[in-house]
Amino acid sequence: MSVIGEYLDLEQFVSIVFKNDKAEISDKVLERVKESYSFLKEFAQNKVIYGVNTGFGPMAQYRIKKEDQIQLQYNLIRSHSSGTGKPLNPYFVKSAILARLNTLSLGNSGVHPSVIHLMKEFINRDITPLIFEHGGVGASGDLVQLAHLALVLIGEGEVFYKGERKATQEVFKIENLQPIQVEIREGLALMNGTSVMTGIGVVNVFNAQKLIDWVVKCSCAINEIVSAYDDHLSAELNETKLHFGQQEIAQKMRTNLKDSQLIRKREDHLYSGENTEDVFKEKVQEYYSLRCVPQILGPVLDTVKSVASVLEKEINSANDNPIVDVKNKHVYHGGNFHGDYISLEMDKLKLVITKLTMLSERQLNYLLNSKLNEILPPFVNLGTLGFNFGMQGVQFTATSTTAENQMLSNPMYVHSIPNNNDNQDIVSMGTNAAVITGKVIENAFEVVAIEAITIVQAIDALGYDAKVSSVTKKLYDDVRSIVPKFKEDQVMYPFVQKVKEHLMSI
Repeated sequence: MSVIGEYLDLEQFVSIVFKNDKAEISDKVLERVKESYSFLKEFAQNKVIYGVNTGFGPMAQYRIKKEDQIQLQYNLIRSHSSGTGKPLNPYFVKSAILARLNTLSLGNSGVHPSVIHLMKEFINRDITPLIFEHGGVGASGDLVQLAHLALVLIGEGEVFYKGERKATQEVFKIENLQPIQVEIREGLALMNGTSVMTGIGVVNVFNAQKLIDWVVKCSCAINEIVSAYDDHLSAELNETKLHFGQQEIAQKMRTNLKDSQLIRKREDHLYSGENTEDVFKEKVQEYYSLRCVPQILGPVLDTVKSVASVLEKEINSANDNPIVDVKNKHVYHGGNFHGDYISLEMDKLKLVITKLTMLSERQLNYLLNSKLNEILPPFVNLGTLGFNFGMQGVQFTATSTTAENQMLSNPMYVHSIPNNNDNQDIVSMGTNAAVITGKVIENAFEVVAIEAITIVQAIDALGYDAKVSSVTKKLYDDVRSIVPKFKEDQVMYPFVQKVKEHLMSI
């Protein structure tokens, strides 16, 4: 159980989103929200407060009559529920709701407490508002996507409920829920923030961490398959470079390989003094995709940790406008809704995940090219050469998907397009950045799935299943439970999909 409105770390956040931990609101937090709401209602009586008694965006110069102020909020929500494209996946939406709930619970937004109660129920009852991929420019936050959340909170729009897409009103009747009470600025407060890009970002980081773990395991397995020397993984070598990510990856690899019967010591072979050849039969050192894993994945790991830190700060920040300050009895107008922090971090994340994908693809190519590895049949074909094809077909998919990631890794952060009558004259495109990063990460899982299948075929080709480390043996057993050893050609797409799902589910 995690308390919303108190500092919510990423571990607690992820437990709610992925492990169905329940979100709870303490009496202290509820009192803070009520106090903020009451203060704003009183403060706005004789003052000009953006979005309370003014229009929105470039229409802020128009005063809104008192009798029209509640309808103004409904107008904002309905007019901006204009997203298109595919619906966001349920984890993205649940994460976005949680991010929005946490920031509104800080007491800087002046919302009616009914908003807090209903959003909590959405999370705990697994009700997923229909929110589309396209629509956010990340300047006044995720206006369009958050409008779709607000639309459901006022009892309109659609939701996904128990695997079906249904009208919100229908689900409210089933669950005995009531729409929020719109009073002062509930529409603006719900929509004016970075919570969709941040929520998607948290899911992206969670999946990126899994990817790193799998690629480390695959990298270890390939080093075993070629009986590589262990000095490129040594603490002595990697600690001469003062980057924590590199050192941590090397440590993980040493731990994974500690009981391998295949990894060799250089001092037992090339340092033995018994080597008299003019041309060495054995490789003195491996290709970069095997030997430089700590140096390649180290920056990836460091970046993922850095992105996670920024996201944790954002989910615990007030990121709407204006900001209600009960303590100092003031309302501050500014731009906390601007998504540049998240946009930049998502661009960093997709860049390093693309590099991880490239590493996986190069390792795959190494296994499939018999002229490179010199120990496996072409395409790790366990059947008849020329007649069977082994893993030849799926390499095309891995190469194509890696190329798509390379294209998608171009930044959104610098793709500002002014809009909103040039009121939003420089924007973050943070939501686009987060959505595209999610695609890059999913693509990466597809490439790693193909690599994992190839690795277990290679282990069988060499008869190494009893010699690999216990970590590699677990990888082998898990993949083999999905993809039996094959010599005859197989329809591969169901296997790739199932292995991908396995890698993403752990």
